[in-house]
Amino acid sequence: MIVALLLAAQVSYVHAGKLVDPQAGKVLTDQLIRIEGEKITSVTPWKVAPTDGPVTDWSKLTVLPGLIDMHTHLVDQEQTENIAEPLLTTAAYQSFIAADHARKTLMAGFTSVRDVGTWRAFGDVALRDAINNGLVPGPRMSVAGAYITVPGGGGEVTGIAADVGIPAEMRVGVVEDAADAHRKAANILAHKADFLKLIATGAVLTVGTEPGQLELSEDEIRAAVEEAAKRGTYATAHAHGANGMKVAMKAGVRSIEHGSLMDDEAIAMMKAKGVFLVPDIYDGDWIDEYGKAHGWPAETLRKNYQTTQAQRDGFRKAVKVGVKIAYGTDAGVYPHGLNGRQLPYMVKYGMTPMQAIQSATTVAAELMGKTGQVGCDAAGCYADLIAVAGDPLADVSILTRVPKVMKGGAVVKDEHP
Repeated sequence: MIVALLLAAQVSYVHAGKLVDPQAGKVLTDQLIRIEGEKITSVTPWKVAPTDGPVTDWSKLTVLPGLIDMHTHLVDQEQTENIAEPLLTTAAYQSFIAADHARKTLMAGFTSVRDVGTWRAFGDVALRDAINNGLVPGPRMSVAGAYITVPGGGGEVTGIAADVGIPAEMRVGVVEDAADAHRKAANILAHKADFLKLIATGAVLTVGTEPGQLELSEDEIRAAVEEAAKRGTYATAHAHGANGMKVAMKAGVRSIEHGSLMDDEAIAMMKAKGVFLVPDIYDGDWIDEYGKAHGWPAETLRKNYQTTQAQRDGFRKAVKVGVKIAYGTDAGVYPHGLNGRQLPYMVKYGMTPMQAIQSATTVAAELMGKTGQVGCDAAGCYADLIAVAGDPLADVSILTRVPKVMKGGAVVKDEHP
């Protein structure tokens, strides 16, 4: 809070050699970005150096809005071969793991994230608040609080012996029926989650569940959607299978996570209803290579194989028909800080570089309800900016290594390009 008050009185500038404006879908040259406090107040052609505040000289670089990852898991340990991993740390130690992940994500140029679930409920709420209060560095966070899932479903800690109890804080969102979904959803939102995350189908990485299998019923999903709407927010659905996607959309979710086994009807529904797709089309390669080398369960590797190319084929179709696609990586399945690796995959499977950048800026901001706040570099936007050498519209892979990062007008990373 003190830092924010001090920044509010400060004026600073950025001299951008090139400025990618994803809202307009264009690139400007030799621009002066004026910042007051944490926000941009104007963007004008560079003429003479201003004298009323310091200038960050990025005149030889390409400047973009800070990127947004709409599907991260910052609080939990990164994925391992050990299905009991969530049970091996205390909540206190987990907070240090979360802080490390948040810092790595920010240093990768992702200044905002939507964190879509943690095994231990509300650790993400605590991390968000710690970042907002300046206790640890990290991106701006929108958080789900806990998974809403069926008993033994994709949002449960599974694969443990039947007589081993799972802590209650890891089962906060386990629901038995629609009435229970109302109660559990309301409780999660009362604990200051920003939105709800529903596990509509089985999961690739949850032992004993199948990605194509429907788990939550339409009534259970609708109950959570209604609770979110009461509080002016929304629900998103983890849904690999086409049937799960359709049921979730009928029940009113705002976005679909993964969509690995989408069919033409599901794609058409997303387009017609304006439902966002958040597909993680990079990490299938990581799971296949790293998982095989490190002894991940055969079941996991089999499910990953069955969904990876299918998801990419569906992604290409969704791009072609104009489905709104927001950038989401499932970071935590692979190491945090590598979030930019998906951008070249999105271009490979049908997007232009500008569309890929927009998915990680303007489209992501729209999904979060933060258009004009984040994912933009115009007047009124937070001064969350990144800078790279070269032209990301010619080679989007440049964004896999970001040497310069600014959040809220303060440079937090300043490496040689």
